[in-house]
Amino acid sequence: MCHAAEELNIMDAPKEAGLLNVSSVCSIPEMDDFELTKLLDKPRLTIKRERSFDERSLSEMSLSRGLDNLELAYSPGGRSGLNTPASSTRNSFEPHPMVAEAWDSLRRSLVHFRGQPVGTIAAYDHASEEVLNYDQVFVRDFVPSALAFLMNGEPDIVKNFLLKTLQLQGWEKRIDRFKLGEGAMPASFKVLHDPERKTDTIVADFGESAIGRVAPVDSGFWWIILLRAYTKSTGDLTLAETPDCQKGMRLILTLCLSEGFDTFPTLLCADGCSMIDRRMGIYGYPIEIQALFFMALRCSLAMLKLDAEGKEFVERIMKRLHALSFHMRSYFWIDFQQLNDIYRYKTEEYSHTAVNKFNVIPDSIPDWVFDFMPTRGGYFIGNVSPARMDFRWFALGNCVAILSSLATPEQASAIMDLFEERWEELVGEMPIKICYPAIESHEWRIVTGCDPKNTRWSYHNGGSWPVLLWLLTAACIKTGRPQIARRAIELAESRLLKDGWPEYYDGKLGRYIGKQARKYQTWSIAGYLVAKMMLEDPSHLGMISLEEDRQLKPIIKRSASF
Repeated sequence: MCHAAEELNIMDAPKEAGLLNVSSVCSIPEMDDFELTKLLDKPRLTIKRERSFDERSLSEMSLSRGLDNLELAYSPGGRSGLNTPASSTRNSFEPHPMVAEAWDSLRRSLVHFRGQPVGTIAAYDHASEEVLNYDQVFVRDFVPSALAFLMNGEPDIVKNFLLKTLQLQGWEKRIDRFKLGEGAMPASFKVLHDPERKTDTIVADFGESAIGRVAPVDSGFWWIILLRAYTKSTGDLTLAETPDCQKGMRLILTLCLSEGFDTFPTLLCADGCSMIDRRMGIYGYPIEIQALFFMALRCSLAMLKLDAEGKEFVERIMKRLHALSFHMRSYFWIDFQQLNDIYRYKTEEYSHTAVNKFNVIPDSIPDWVFDFMPTRGGYFIGNVSPARMDFRWFALGNCVAILSSLATPEQASAIMDLFEERWEELVGEMPIKICYPAIESHEWRIVTGCDPKNTRWSYHNGGSWPVLLWLLTAACIKTGRPQIARRAIELAESRLLKDGWPEYYDGKLGRYIGKQARKYQTWSIAGYLVAKMMLEDPSHLGMISLEEDRQLKPIIKRSASF
């Protein structure tokens, strides 16, 4: 039995061969109009960097798995397969003065365990008297930091982080005498230094110390996604192939692929289980978790070894991906036509011929949706469950849906159309709204439990989070809309450094620094750096983007707005 705090050693990943005996599949549409070699020869920030997507890695890094003719191809560099203009990838610009400041701040946030960097703290805000848990390394918070280091040719810290959190996964996890699932990943961990004994100790939090005592569902998904990003960036296949990493993936998958009473392929989740880690009415089947779940399944499918255990999981993943993609693309998607259809729904329908399958009462559609929905554009709504549709727009879920190709090319384009049509509401003066719109008045009291931090247009309740800039930028590049990302980055550059890299902004337009926002929030800094580096060299997109799988493309009878 492992205790709440114990000393851990960084593991050395064994150098084993594997995964290379599988035939590679690289899908690069319209190769004749895309000068890949010119893009790949662009200089990077560090001279010693091993290029992420050279000719060698294009053949070796496509860890595609085939089962029942399912083809999963990774994004090989800047060309996403969604008709991204090749010319946009060659636009270069002088580094903004903020970039150097951002790197200095990011390096100050590094956390070391026994002399090796293992992550970054959540915030480096010395002006704040209350430290709370902002001095810890959060799994979800570290992802943009990890991507920044990978893009800058510094993969060691990412490898250390992946191995350290993998060790923590093996701890016995108990909250008030109740044991968590074996595969649960920690929300965060803290390194305690004892200068007298000259020892380092790690304390992990699996939700037992969190506000609301909710375990993170997203940590395991982010871990798998980051493992794939590390593999794509470095060409180091041996880490993902180690028995420990293979077991870690299988344990995470065991938790979320278990079969029970749920009739939906989506994951049933509690409030506070994701980036929105306080009560905000996202209980049920939140879009953020479903999109991350989909992406983690596809990343796992490519990295699992096809041994006896691996084959079993591949089969289960395949079945779940087909069901999940159909469910999300059909029932979570909304555009003008679909909203009109829901508005005209009949209720109390029975049998397989029912159109209103979840018995949604049309009168429950909030008034704001009718004004918000443009004739051109669409998005994945926040939640769908019996007699309930949460029509709120959530940034992270929609961006990850694009990056994972959960969204079809038509749906991805429609999401970008929505950004352009509703720029003031979703972006305003500081990118970007975590969700829209804010809940207020009596509804706010009921849904949030009168949470004083989540008042209207603040924090998770319609606040603007600079960290989401990297996800928006990646989605823009994949859909061939780099100009949207460029405009958003320019907005951020007008304020972020001057304001001290806040955690979030308040107000309908994001004009005010959040009332309780920490300064020098690490993922605000890292999110900006990742966005800048991706826009400068779109080949970085390949480590965080997945191509559309033709076998998962459904026949959608509903309108797909353009």
